[in-house]
Amino acid sequence: MKYLKLIRYQNLLMLALMQLIFRYGFLELQNIPLALVDWQYILLVLATVCIAAGGYIVNNIFDVETDTENKPESVIVGKFISETKAYNWYIGFTVIGVAIGFYLSNVIDKPSFASVFIIIAATLYFYATSLKQSLLIGNFIVALLLSFSVIIIGIFDLFPITNEENRPIMGLLFGILLDYAIFAFIINFIREMVKDLQDVEGDLNQGMNTLPIVFGVKRTAKLVFGLSFIPVILILNYINSNLFASGLIYGTLYGLVFILAPLFYFTVKIWSATTKQDFHHLSTVLKWILFFGILSIVVISLNIKYNACN
Repeated sequence: MKYLKLIRYQNLLMLALMQLIFRYGFLELQNIPLALVDWQYILLVLATVCIAAGGYIVNNIFDVETDTENKPESVIVGKFISETKAYNWYIGFTVIGVAIGFYLSNVIDKPSFASVFIIIAATLYFYATSLKQSLLIGNFIVALLLSFSVIIIGIFDLFPITNEENRPIMGLLFGILLDYAIFAFIINFIREMVKDLQDVEGDLNQGMNTLPIVFGVKRTAKLVFGLSFIPVILILNYINSNLFASGLIYGTLYGLVFILAPLFYFTVKIWSATTKQDFHHLSTVLKWILFFGILSIVVISLNIKYNACN
């Protein structure tokens, strides 16, 4: 169980589920050819999960002192698992992820695409060792890497078989993936700021340079309040323009109930949030919004298919 906590298995399961949802709850329903067969796509998911697991491990190694103050119950390295063993696991997961990425890049005849996995692995390492301490840069990188785990689906499953004949439909599908990647980026970027609010005391003692430390908890909370209107406006516009206008009633209701309503709740609550417990709760709310947001692709795809049959 300690090893599962070391790699933050809940987040890895959510990452894997997200990529599986986009393949089997969206792309497979479009009646188009895909570059990867099922077992190769599973390898793509495995590569992503392995590299992410390596990132979590190296992050835990360098976060021991900070986590000892912020979340002492979650400290694994040095307490249950030695630092040397943790490094070995980090190297193992990262090498497996990059090796699978190299194999898949050659499968689709795009060997240069292997550099994507190398860059992601390197970015995760530099994030844990230095970039995390830079103002907003760490938040940006974490959000960007999550969004890229959506884009990489299009890079490996759509782009290799795109030609002049199917370019319009492939461009449309890639555009939808990009919309969800942007959604994931915005929600996760805001969530990273909320997590900084939650961990401000420990981060301050460790000399971190997060936004709450520089501008204060109250000002940062108000900034997050303002930023929360960005996804609210974008999603409201998306639901109105793409779902309601297209007669996708189930997709519209799903978006209003499971995405927009929780976002409104978050916006209201962040205004008055002050305690560590408040920010932890709101971080969890954003995590569920992200999950239901990704799941919406299945609801929308099935709603479109249902409408086409009637």
